[in-house]
Amino acid sequence: MSRPDLSLSLQFADPRHKALLPRHKVVRWIRAALELPGEIAVRIVDADEGRQLNKDFRSKDYATNVLTFDYSHEPVVGADLVICAEVVEREARDMGLDLVAHYAHMLVHGTLHAQGYDHEEEDEAECMEARESEIMRSLGFADPYLKD
Repeated sequence: MSRPDLSLSLQFADPRHKALLPRHKVVRWIRAALELPGEIAVRIVDADEGRQLNKDFRSKDYATNVLTFDYSHEPVVGADLVICAEVVEREARDMGLDLVAHYAHMLVHGTLHAQGYDHEEEDEAECMEARESEIMRSLGFADPYLKD
């Protein structure tokens, strides 16, 4: 099965995990979640930038793991994904997750948001989580929602 085309801008404002996120892997993870061609920028940020963006755009005064700014859903998915390195690292440590797998999950999660998936309502959350699980397994990672 061929994957949709992807134009990717990968930026590291916080370089702490740059070696864990080579471009070819980021492309593979995002393309696995894309249903249409995409033009996506991924920016890895520190907690200060993540907190400021979350405060400015969501009125929430804390850094979160991934923010998705979606601009178009079709015919080309256009979005910026902002991932906070410190938050992803802390979550992976606290949940006993592999850091690379958690980054892959955040990229898949953000890419699904960029296409209109949401998890505000229970039925939406079930649909989105099932799709994330399917994608993560197809990439060779464990189901992020499977509880031990």
